[in-house]
Amino acid sequence: MNLTILGTGNATVTHCYNTCFVLDEGDQYLLIDGGGGNGLLQQLEKAHLRWRDMRTVFVTHKHMDHLLGILWLMRMMCQSWRRGTYDGEAIIYGHEEVVSLLHAMGNALLSSKDSAFLDDRLHFVTVSDGETQQLIGHDVTFFDIRSTKAKQFGFSLQLSDGKLTCCGDEPYQPWEEGYVRDSKWLLHEAFCLDAEAHIFHPYEKHHSTVKDACETAARMGVQNLILYHTEDKDLTHRRQRYYDEGHQYYQGNLYIPDDLELFRNL
Repeated sequence: MNLTILGTGNATVTHCYNTCFVLDEGDQYLLIDGGGGNGLLQQLEKAHLRWRDMRTVFVTHKHMDHLLGILWLMRMMCQSWRRGTYDGEAIIYGHEEVVSLLHAMGNALLSSKDSAFLDDRLHFVTVSDGETQQLIGHDVTFFDIRSTKAKQFGFSLQLSDGKLTCCGDEPYQPWEEGYVRDSKWLLHEAFCLDAEAHIFHPYEKHHSTVKDACETAARMGVQNLILYHTEDKDLTHRRQRYYDEGHQYYQGNLYIPDDLELFRNL
């Protein structure tokens, strides 16, 4: 299993792309969220990935910086099916609010000739809290993070020797312990350094600091922690600055990736 981080930024970044990523194994690909626009297509191209291979998609929630890129992927798929340059089918997973919104926006924004492929070749699957589906050959369990901003799901994917867990773009909460504890890999948002919380005000936005995320990972026995969904004011030094703060609270393997970073053999 490989992981490609397409974007690492929060909703309003301008120097990197919004947080989204791809998991792949063999010739199967799972896209998690799409960022905020058609920059998704550029990020895939830069990562030497083909949009055509993104046939399995999970969208965590409806916020613009996670959802709108998916509409561009839908357009590319439907347009190519209409032209006869794309074969097979694709599936988008999400909770009922995400699925309903994507379906409605697809019908409203795509041409009638393209939207005809919705539910024909592009399928929408609604998942519920605690439900397990098999995606790209792995059991994936979805869970409601109980966000008070917008309904949002995270997921835990079963690897051959552990699990990879994503808490969405909000901090870990105690009801997620069964999914997060002892994860081999944890993807967790970190809006900013704890030392700069007075500048970026993460708690007002339902986000955490590097310190918060690292304390959680240490407490939950996580082996490898990936921090993303950050501010973008100093990308040149972000990795070192975040590592310096985080390593004080977490002694496992700590990663602060840049856009397009690839993790092999998870």
